[in-house]
Amino acid sequence: MTTFLRDTATVFSRELRPSLRNPAALLFEMGQPLLFLFLFGALLDGATGTSWQWFVPGILVMMCLTGPMGAGYSLLVELLGGSMERMLVTPLDRRAMLVGRALKAMVLLLTQAVLIILLAIPLGFELHAAGVLAGLAQLVVFGVGLGAFSFVLALRSAPNGTLFYMVSQSILFPLLLLSGVLLPLDTAPAWLRAIGRANPVTYIVDAQRALFAGELTAPSVLYGTASACLIAALGLRLGVRAMRTGVV
Repeated sequence: MTTFLRDTATVFSRELRPSLRNPAALLFEMGQPLLFLFLFGALLDGATGTSWQWFVPGILVMMCLTGPMGAGYSLLVELLGGSMERMLVTPLDRRAMLVGRALKAMVLLLTQAVLIILLAIPLGFELHAAGVLAGLAQLVVFGVGLGAFSFVLALRSAPNGTLFYMVSQSILFPLLLLSGVLLPLDTAPAWLRAIGRANPVTYIVDAQRALFAGELTAPSVLYGTASACLIAALGLRLGVRAMRTGVV
């Protein structure tokens, strides 16, 4: 366990250092969430009366999808450049290589999430501290699982990377649209609502909205937490296996 923690800290430091040296890139990545927050959110509020309490958690889930899902891109770059092969011959724990990278993605996600929440408060967002902390913790669990899936996809996409781009882009937008992140599915056709209920991200979105509203004991919180934990467990299992063997 000591070796694992030390190697995880080593990988985490290695991955985080370039981001700390270039904080402008972190702000640049927030361009799309900020655009949705200030423009789409304002339009939605004026057209449907949707509250910021409903919309802000959706933005955070969207960030959690786009960030960790793209985390495998850096691994793919290292695979194509050959630097990952050099790491694989070191005595570093394979699990630490996965967890360290996932933790780096989560630190960036939490930093961006806190900034989004602070910017949303003047717009009318009500801060429920306990619910926000629980919601962010749930997003971390969910994001770790997504990041692990992204790493698996990157490993399977070598040596050309085509599979990574095809799968990540074809999955991302259906997950977003069919989870009610941006628009409620209550008025959607029955067949679309049925697909939405089969989408695990839907339960996480519902749980986030309940938590950010201060409803910590709502049933949706339990379903969302179970969905996040299941995704994290499956992603880490496949990710560790892929790191150890190079295949799933």
